[in-house]
Amino acid sequence: MLAAQSGIAAPALAEPVVGVKGPAIAVPDYPETRREAIVEQKFGEAVADPYRWLESDVRSTPEVADWVERQNAVTQTYLGQIGMRDAFAARLGKLYGFARFGTPRPAGNRYFYTGNAGRLNQEQVFVQDRADAKRRLLLDPNNWSHDGASAVGDWEPSETGKYLAYSIQEGGSDWRVLRVVDVDSGAVLGEGVHWSKFSEIAWIGDEGFLYARFPEPEDGSDFHAPNFNHAIYFHRVGTDQSQDELVFATPKRPEANHYAKVTGDGRWLVIESRIGTDARNEVHLIDLARRNSRGWKARRLIKGFDHVWKIIDSADGRLFARTDDGAPNYRIMTINPNQLRGGWRELIGQNNHTISSASIVGSRLVLEYLKDAASHAILFDLDGELAGQISLGGSGAAGGFAGQAGDPETFYRFTSFNRPPSIFRLNIETGDTEVFAEPELPFDPEDYKVEQRFFTSRDGTRVPIFIVRHKALAETNIAAPTLLYGYGGFEASQTPSFVASRMAWMQAGGVFALANIRGGGEFGKAWHDAGRLANKQNTFDDFIAAGEFLKAEGYTTAKGLAIEGRSNGGLLVGAVVNQRPDLFDAAHAAVGVMDMLRFDRWTAGRYWVDDYGDPGSEQDFRNLLAYSPYHNINAQTLYPPVLVTTADTDDRVVPAHSFKYIAALQAAQTGAVAGRSGDEAAAHLIRIETRAGHGSGKPVDKEIAESADVLAFLSHAVGLDGSALERALELAE
Repeated sequence: MLAAQSGIAAPALAEPVVGVKGPAIAVPDYPETRREAIVEQKFGEAVADPYRWLESDVRSTPEVADWVERQNAVTQTYLGQIGMRDAFAARLGKLYGFARFGTPRPAGNRYFYTGNAGRLNQEQVFVQDRADAKRRLLLDPNNWSHDGASAVGDWEPSETGKYLAYSIQEGGSDWRVLRVVDVDSGAVLGEGVHWSKFSEIAWIGDEGFLYARFPEPEDGSDFHAPNFNHAIYFHRVGTDQSQDELVFATPKRPEANHYAKVTGDGRWLVIESRIGTDARNEVHLIDLARRNSRGWKARRLIKGFDHVWKIIDSADGRLFARTDDGAPNYRIMTINPNQLRGGWRELIGQNNHTISSASIVGSRLVLEYLKDAASHAILFDLDGELAGQISLGGSGAAGGFAGQAGDPETFYRFTSFNRPPSIFRLNIETGDTEVFAEPELPFDPEDYKVEQRFFTSRDGTRVPIFIVRHKALAETNIAAPTLLYGYGGFEASQTPSFVASRMAWMQAGGVFALANIRGGGEFGKAWHDAGRLANKQNTFDDFIAAGEFLKAEGYTTAKGLAIEGRSNGGLLVGAVVNQRPDLFDAAHAAVGVMDMLRFDRWTAGRYWVDDYGDPGSEQDFRNLLAYSPYHNINAQTLYPPVLVTTADTDDRVVPAHSFKYIAALQAAQTGAVAGRSGDEAAAHLIRIETRAGHGSGKPVDKEIAESADVLAFLSHAVGLDGSALERALELAE
């Protein structure tokens, strides 16, 4: 068990953080933000955009950089007056301070996995030469930069484990540099492969690997310009990138992105192509057994971007695929790669629960189902017969289960709101499991109760919500300030998982809730479709109904409901604050999509038309304008306290979204009193991180500092001071 190697003793059970509610804090004088007289006519509508100048790159535009500096200074001055900030920072330090490990990937006789002894800024990569051998450090990104903002992105061992290909992420950017390390010597080979983005790494034996990249952008446009002409290349170990071979491209469809995978038997190169954020894809095959005679000649297997076709692997001369073609909750098909559709058949049909992932390990198919947003793992043989169920030990989320035909074992992780991930080894034939790595925690998971309820949305739809709180609050039914989280987009399922900031909130006496609103993938394609495009308002209605439910059912206090969302969830927060400012008592919108009329103009924004619609289409434009956070701020409305967070190197959702939104909110609400904390006015602030991106690769010290600021802001706004938990603990004794 890896925890035994960590050298970290299990600390005594931690006491809850009890905050002290400080005095009222005056809303600061916001930095002056220049307005421009920009008004455009779109489909007969006059659309003002006075803060368009904030779209310029903060790294190269002095006026924007100065605005960012002044906004950050005001925000830090305000947050510095909140007494709980230091307490949250200390608690978060402890919650990051235990050893944790990733799910191993076997290659040859070796096992590769990530790990962090506790407070390292970035995860390291380790290798073990046998399951019972001592691990050794292979990659340590903590030595790559002065500020800890360089990270290992994706990584993949070669077939025998001789090499490991990995990507370097700088400052949170989506751009990657790919390198190869010799596992025996630890030497890094070659000069690296540049301009890779949205790429998987797929090895062909130990010879080399396939990756995806875009053309090198023009000077100064790499963090803003839309990306087109994604292509697959092959890089041989020890050669220069200039010698890489073009494998697959679609110049007649420059908007398509391509992802390469080599089947476990080494026979087929599978290329899945998508044109947006939807998983609808085409599939091409390249017969690697004939590569020497035919080169990279691809044959189209799946035509049209109409359905999901995820090739799982190959076994017994068949390809196995997970698809929603004819099955909104997904089914498993077998494909004869040498025949057209007549040679394909359904192996495992759909049922009432979504098949969220599938893999082949040994002689088994491992299917992960989502039942009411929690994981269930089922084993089938390769003829589709039920072979058993994996006991996961509670309501939570599982992941991993990687492998290929013939493997005797697989590894998976299991986590929940009150449990950081533990790693398990599964004997695929017997179904026996054993712990591979288990964290030693600074708290007792049994002190926190996880429950699932259902509420009714505006149109009568039944929506699940997870509610997590200290068991003393649950046993005594005492209301406490509550943090409600949501996402609701891109068929992304929100499942139980451990997040340090959520635990810190609960240790301070708060309640955490996660609503599985429409737009996600918790209930398959229909749930996604019900929360996107013309149906996007359903997402907002669901979240509003979740807030009403928490107040009506007595989970939260009358003025104690804070909300939070990231990325598409940031859009969610911005939209519902505009629509129901009376319901929500504080809000945190992180890296949100806030300008719904121009999102498609930058970097990855063009992909999002699948979920949001095309601003250039009149029907979509009118729908987008109706809920766009930036365009629906009303100076006559009193909004709750709002904290916006973003980062200067976010090239997924560019920071201009957050800049423009907070500028508009500050201008509308200058001097307004929201009346949520006595006579205290509602603060509307922005926190802009440097050398950070959309989220991945952020150093632990930056995560702790940002989370402490956010939790302090929200706790002050909703009166989280630990008193409810103190009262509950007294009653529970």
